[in-house]
Amino acid sequence: MSTTVPSSELAAPAPAESAESTDTGKGPAAPRAASWGADPYANALRTGRGPLFLRRSDGWLLPLDVERWCSDAGSADLSALHRCEGPVLDIGCGPGRLVAELTALGHRALGIDVSEVAVARTRGLGGAALLRSVFDPLPGEGRWGTLLLLDGNIGIGGDPAALLARAADLLGVGGLLIAETATVDVDERVRVRLDDGRGGPPGGSPPAACGAAAEPFPWARIGTPALLRHARACGWRTADQWGAEGRTFVSLRRPVRERSARTSSQSAESANSTPVISSQLPK
Repeated sequence: MSTTVPSSELAAPAPAESAESTDTGKGPAAPRAASWGADPYANALRTGRGPLFLRRSDGWLLPLDVERWCSDAGSADLSALHRCEGPVLDIGCGPGRLVAELTALGHRALGIDVSEVAVARTRGLGGAALLRSVFDPLPGEGRWGTLLLLDGNIGIGGDPAALLARAADLLGVGGLLIAETATVDVDERVRVRLDDGRGGPPGGSPPAACGAAAEPFPWARIGTPALLRHARACGWRTADQWGAEGRTFVSLRRPVRERSARTSSQSAESANSTPVISSQLPK
């Protein structure tokens, strides 16, 4: 979940690809996190504003900064983007502000997101984006220079170790992962729902109008100390850590290890079979 220029109108997808054409041709794509395509999130991206929250079953709410996601990249974003190396994959690109800014800076950048509205808005800004989960087959596996996990996206899947392992498979040797962490020292796994502030009572069912948003999904909140612990356990090396505009970031170097035969085969198949334009592939 992430990012772009404020607009009350949803830009049309670029003609280079439809959502359907992003599949690999090897059968149905992996199941997507339907909650991020649900009405509260899609509506927030269409309008460029919240309120939007992640709601735990006990009623606790985590506000999501939709207005910032739907604005130009700010100075805190730039503090991360200026550290990027080589081709960049923005995981959970949201409405596309980071992909658009990276493109303007001269990087080859690709965004992925499980929300059709997010992908459409990213393309509408002139950025390249695919309708994919990070756990789907992706172009250029094992050859990306930098991965971005900003705007809370280190929480994707609710399992930081699994996400770090997947990131290692996507990066090239010496590749860089830049992650935004929670500003407090926290390390928790939760199940949450998207909520626009009109949901049901704590622990209850949201109104039927929320549709797929009623489905809970796993998420994680990870502060800098916790992320560094997980990273060290997986063989990652800390490159840098910093703060900007009240946000906190960590950059990590990919572990030095041999990829398994299965991963190498999957990467080659993904890169060769995915019908994406060549500028989306790292070289």
